[in-house]
Amino acid sequence: MAESYIQELFAKRIGGNTFGKDTKIYKFEKIKRAKMAAREKNPGKELFDFGVGEPDEMAADMVVEALRIECAKSENRGYADNGIDELKQAVVRYMDKVFGVTGIDTDKEVIHSIGSKPALAMIPEAFIDKGDGVLMTAPGYPIIATHTEWNGGVTIKLPLLKENGFLPDLDAIKEKDKKRAKILYLNYPNNPTGAVATEAFYKKAIKFAKENDLIIVQDAAYAALVYDQKPLSFLSVEGAKDVGIEIHSFSKAYNMTGWRLAFVVGNASIVSAFANVKDNFDSGQFIAIQKAGVYALEHPEITEKIAVKYKRRLEMMVDALNSAGFSAELPKGSFYLYVNAPKRAGKVEFASAEDASGYLITEASISTVPWDDAGAFLRFSATFSAKGEADERRVTEEMGKRLKALDLGF
Repeated sequence: MAESYIQELFAKRIGGNTFGKDTKIYKFEKIKRAKMAAREKNPGKELFDFGVGEPDEMAADMVVEALRIECAKSENRGYADNGIDELKQAVVRYMDKVFGVTGIDTDKEVIHSIGSKPALAMIPEAFIDKGDGVLMTAPGYPIIATHTEWNGGVTIKLPLLKENGFLPDLDAIKEKDKKRAKILYLNYPNNPTGAVATEAFYKKAIKFAKENDLIIVQDAAYAALVYDQKPLSFLSVEGAKDVGIEIHSFSKAYNMTGWRLAFVVGNASIVSAFANVKDNFDSGQFIAIQKAGVYALEHPEITEKIAVKYKRRLEMMVDALNSAGFSAELPKGSFYLYVNAPKRAGKVEFASAEDASGYLITEASISTVPWDDAGAFLRFSATFSAKGEADERRVTEEMGKRLKALDLGF
């Protein structure tokens, strides 16, 4: 048993002397518990997990083979520190080939990260002091907000509304928030809405950043996963590199979730600051993984093939959801469907998306992720477990049948 005085030593940022005693159950823990309860209640019923936000398949065979070869080489055994030149050079070629972004300085404007999550966690270390603000889209991935607040900063939430194409309304930001903000965090294609940003929006964001002396951090984890259009990089827009960076992940684009590899590219001063912080947190990703990443970047057709699968699944999901009363539309990017949560099932009323999500798990063995940040919505992911197109159709059709049987009201 831990000594009692240890409880008094915990930092206030993680709860201080109340750490570990909080009885509040967070969203994803509730989902986990609800799935366990659903399996106990209906042990013979297949649970369809549309909540998981990571690819359901392994990385491409040749990427795995590249890792196998590289991890056996003696020269790859040491610390990578802030990354190998081969990966930086591959990033420059990739940004040009896939997004048409040219003129990136290999030495000053690109650096790797052990996944995009650590990059988002470290950036506030370089910019946020007590009282500083981060403009943060909501709903959204919370990591940069968490570390902003741990540094004594404040998070200013920008609601993503359907009527605005799930883009933040920069004109609605209050003057006091503009003055204290140092960072504007964007994430397009967006998790969870599936929306993509337009060139016009990026131009407006760049102008906003220059007028208000702040930087833009564009989380591009899903950048290459778009449908019926060419991938758009924030850095392809004039002036972007003057004010911001873009963070690209191998996790979603190349099914390399557990490999933990990403890169930060853009403004040299921001990259330098991130590199300085990073150098005090880690010693770089395993060089063999970086070299496998080089192979991946040289074959963007891998991502194109993955996108074909997701689009097929998303179309099936749209049909299934709409047959049960939802108003689902194929997203322009990512692998998510973001739909209005039902308000009732039969005579059972839902006060929130979280209530609706819990009911779907318990009564239909269908897992989703609820969002109540800007209206009540459910996120359905196309990364559900299925083996081949026939099984995908079986799962989505069965989902539709189960949902229809609930008599959902909107």
